[in-house]
Amino acid sequence: MKCRHCQSELTVSLIDLVTSPPSNAYLTQQELQATEKYFPLRVLVCTDCWLVQTEDYAGADELFSSDYAYFSAFSSSWLKHSEQYVTNMVNRFDLDGQSYIVEVAANDGYLLQYVKARGIPCLGIEPTTSTADAARKKGIEIIEAFFGVELANKMVEQGKQADLTAANNVLAHVPDINDFVGGFTALLKPAGVSTFEFPHLLRLVSENQFDTIYHEHYSYLSLTAVKKIFESNGLSVFDVEILPTHGGSLRVYAQRTDTGGHQTSDNVIKILDQEKSAGMSSIDFYAGFQGKADRVKNDFLSFLIEAKLTGKTVAGYGAAAKGNTLMNYAGVRQDLVSYVVDLNPAKQDKFLPGSRIPIVGEDKIKETRPDYVVILPWNLRKEVVEQLAYIREWGGQFVVAVPELEVL
Repeated sequence: MKCRHCQSELTVSLIDLVTSPPSNAYLTQQELQATEKYFPLRVLVCTDCWLVQTEDYAGADELFSSDYAYFSAFSSSWLKHSEQYVTNMVNRFDLDGQSYIVEVAANDGYLLQYVKARGIPCLGIEPTTSTADAARKKGIEIIEAFFGVELANKMVEQGKQADLTAANNVLAHVPDINDFVGGFTALLKPAGVSTFEFPHLLRLVSENQFDTIYHEHYSYLSLTAVKKIFESNGLSVFDVEILPTHGGSLRVYAQRTDTGGHQTSDNVIKILDQEKSAGMSSIDFYAGFQGKADRVKNDFLSFLIEAKLTGKTVAGYGAAAKGNTLMNYAGVRQDLVSYVVDLNPAKQDKFLPGSRIPIVGEDKIKETRPDYVVILPWNLRKEVVEQLAYIREWGGQFVVAVPELEVL
């Protein structure tokens, strides 16, 4: 396979998670009678541009279906993060009712609802029908399509050039990363700004966050790689912030190389130096990651088996892609985890892909009083522990498996 950015041959493996179905391909009762599609899940490292990426097996049309079930607005902490983002951008870049904001991967309108509330014209781009419809119900204009240079050029012709574009947790999701980034260059006004948020590869590797690897994440990103990709597609990075979201993320600020006027922040050099000091531009940094993931898998499986042997009951919380990676790699099924709770009605009464564990509403916890609740989206552990604090009443305990097994 060749690198999806620089076309170099890929020969270095970061991790091989064997096979699994797409992490957001939740099953209906009827679909339990059919065969699931499984794809190999292997991640490779480009030793030229240092883009880390999945080996290609599944196309975007197989991963992002019309009934895509990931809805951003069901996390209160993420909504708070998004509202604060809007406030910060409006203040920093003097945005007002004469400005135009475009969000790529607008999902269910979780972010643009705060833009709209400020009276700033906005537009969302979202390829999945289920989430696009949810955004429209909030009164947000949505273009239902995948983003790239062609769509950006059409939008510019229609007078939809942007003062600010937001792209949260989507840069990793695109198979053609060059076309995607080039679209922002085309869409921005001369003085416009693009922001991108994505999990930081430095944290993923150093903190063993292997469960953030799944087919929908085509790329795993460092600032070192992103800077190169942006520069080759007409964008320049002028600032970067470290965020706590998704186990540790970066927010990158970019402008058109030909017309942007923002001075480069010292933060850019600081993060690049941090990545260099960690050895991210050498093969050694990526060695040993497979063994760390295997230890988590084995410890988690041992815990579940011991719980079963001693008559303890285990439920899960959060039918998240993270959890599906972990469950499928560990080979967990309903005999070890009875059910998984999720607040999203679009997931309830369905089944996790691969493991086929049923997804239910929160009332099931109160009804069955499990001994353990495994928090699968560990990045939301504080939010979940506060929400489900009542399990302590019957001696229930919380468990997280990543980056290492911990009973809370």
